[in-house]
Amino acid sequence: MKLLFIVNPISGGLDKDPFLKEAGKICFEYGVDYKIFKTTGKHDEIHLQKLLDAFQPDRVASIGGDGTTLFSAKVLIDTHIPLGIIPFGSANGLAMELSVNTNKKIALIDIITSELIGNLDMILVNNKYHAIHIGDVGVNAQIVEGYDSDENRGMITYAKYFIEQLQKSKPFSIEIEANNETIQTEGVMVAICNGRKYGTGVPVNIHGNPMDGKFEIVIISKMEVKSILKAGLSKFDETFFDSENSHIIKTEDAEIRFNKKRLLQLDGEVIGEFKDLQVKILPGAIKLITTSKNVYV
Repeated sequence: MKLLFIVNPISGGLDKDPFLKEAGKICFEYGVDYKIFKTTGKHDEIHLQKLLDAFQPDRVASIGGDGTTLFSAKVLIDTHIPLGIIPFGSANGLAMELSVNTNKKIALIDIITSELIGNLDMILVNNKYHAIHIGDVGVNAQIVEGYDSDENRGMITYAKYFIEQLQKSKPFSIEIEANNETIQTEGVMVAICNGRKYGTGVPVNIHGNPMDGKFEIVIISKMEVKSILKAGLSKFDETFFDSENSHIIKTEDAEIRFNKKRLLQLDGEVIGEFKDLQVKILPGAIKLITTSKNVYV
C-alpha cells in the first residue's frame, strides 16, 4: 500500500512532527510506503496534484482540521482514491460527525487497515466553491471573519466576537428557491449543511447526513437568550434543539438570494460577499475511509 499524508503544519496550533515520526514507525510496521505533503499556503493544489500524479497513492490521510480535510477532498474529487481523516485541528467538526477516533494513532491504523469505504457528499456553491461540512451567511460568518483577523485564538477570543455579533445582529431578507418552491422570509443566519454540528458540538441541523446525496438549508430567524441557552443544552441532548426559531429545507440544489451582498463562510474559511448563491450537492464525490462506528454508513 502507498499512503500520502496531507499535513497542515499550523492547524490547531499543534506541532505535527512528533506524530509524523510515530506515523512513520506505524507505516514501517504495516509495510506501508508513504510520503508527506505539507501545505504552505502557496500554490498548494498545484504542488499536491504533481505529487499525486507521481506517487499515485492507494490512500490519502488528511492531518489537520476541517479546512485541511476540505483541501484534501477537493483534490481527490472523482479520483476514487479514498480519504481518511486524522483530526488535528482546533475544531474537528466533520471528524466528530463521522466518528473518527480521537486517538490519532488509532485513526491512522484505521486508515491503513479498514476495508469500509463510504461515499461522502460535497457541496458546490456558485460552480466554484466547495464545502464538505457547514457553511453559512449571517451571524456566524461575521464571527468567523472577526476571529480569523485576530492574532489571538481560543474560546475567549471566539466569545468576544460572538457577543459582538449577537449585539449587532439584525434580521435580513432571504429568498430561497428549492424543491420547486420559493420561500421568502427573514433571518439572522442561513446555514448550508452537509453535516449536523459545528466544531463546538452545537447542532444546527438535526436532520443532516453527509452521505445521503442531499444537503440542508437552515434559516435561523432570531437569536435571543432563550435560543442561546437551548443551543448550549442541545450539545449534550438534542431534544433541546431550538426548532421554534429555525426552518430546515432538505434538497439537492437551491438558489439563495439576499437583498444585498452578504458574507459567506464555508468550512471555516471566509469566501467573500455574495447577493446570490447557487448551491448543489455532489453526491458521493469523495471515497471515505471509515469504520462501523460511523452511523451514516
